[in-house]
Amino acid sequence: MAMRCWVKCVLLLSLSLLMPLCAAVDGVRVKDLGRLAGWRENALVGYGIVTGLAGTGDSSGNKATRQSISNTLSQFGINLAPEDVLSRNTAIVLVKASLPAFAQPGDAIDVTVTSMGDARSLVGGSLLLTPLKGANDRVYALAQGDLAVGGYHYDLNGSVVQKNHPTVGAIPSGATVEVGVNAKVVNDRQKLTFVLADPDFTTASRVANAINQAMGRTVASPRDASAVEIDAPAESGARLVDFIARIERLSVQPDNRARVVVNERTGTVVSGGDVQIAKVSISHGEMKVAIMTDNSVSQPSFVRDTGPGVRTEVVSNSRIDVSEGSNKQVDVAGNTVADLIQSLTRIKTNTRDIISILRALKASGALHADLIIQ
Repeated sequence: MAMRCWVKCVLLLSLSLLMPLCAAVDGVRVKDLGRLAGWRENALVGYGIVTGLAGTGDSSGNKATRQSISNTLSQFGINLAPEDVLSRNTAIVLVKASLPAFAQPGDAIDVTVTSMGDARSLVGGSLLLTPLKGANDRVYALAQGDLAVGGYHYDLNGSVVQKNHPTVGAIPSGATVEVGVNAKVVNDRQKLTFVLADPDFTTASRVANAINQAMGRTVASPRDASAVEIDAPAESGARLVDFIARIERLSVQPDNRARVVVNERTGTVVSGGDVQIAKVSISHGEMKVAIMTDNSVSQPSFVRDTGPGVRTEVVSNSRIDVSEGSNKQVDVAGNTVADLIQSLTRIKTNTRDIISILRALKASGALHADLIIQ
């Protein structure tokens, strides 16, 4: 029995010693820390028409809708003046999509459709063929299909029932890429540039060191806090793909600045568990002010005399009550933000007061972190 207990204690001690080592070894993939320069999505936008609406489209007063319908009909040999067009089953819309890097002709991408006029709902509508253009005014994709709207809008005799936003819809895989995009990740100097999502000098240095150690030679060097330059292999194609894939799989422990994020609207406080606070004494009081008004009616006793100067008078009596609660003091010495919040919660401090205390700590210089107020 003693032997079993001894073996069990040794195993537990070994695991406790190995856990910090494992935590130190485990890091974040380079792939998750940023992207290669040139690897980006491109915004596409187009102007189109949604048809098939059950009387929830644009009103007849919308001249743009009637002109658009007239222009569309003229392409099929039907010439009608915009004044002769009814638009209640039609709506003009903007169509937007994102063209991913290395998109090829024939690929399908999702599109979002938003109403431009005064349509009440796009439920049941179908988007006509719409060209999607990039910033260079070149058509890269064609969109068409039935809309999926996550809401509805019904009204009758002044009663309105609405859920979500029925004037916005989506068409999954609703656009077909017509012109492909070839992202250029290797610059003219035969270098790859890895851009960090969160610029930091220490993280950039660690990424460069990890790449050099994996390759067995110096191929990477930090350019600044936001980018690391990497020598690309002489051969492109499969050799370049394998080279990039090997870099993306490397693990690096990022070193980010200490931050405390406070959302005053929702009362949320988010911080790292090791954000330090200097030695400080906190005293936070609470004052409540209540203003109450009582209205009383003064009725004349000579009610039979109803002359112009006789009337009922409303008298308002106001009083102000001020009550100040006792101050609660918390001493913090060498603790973290997590310990502080735990101590404040123990004495039943509400979230709004915690946010005020954090702001005061930052102003006093006791909070060694960036305080971000949302």
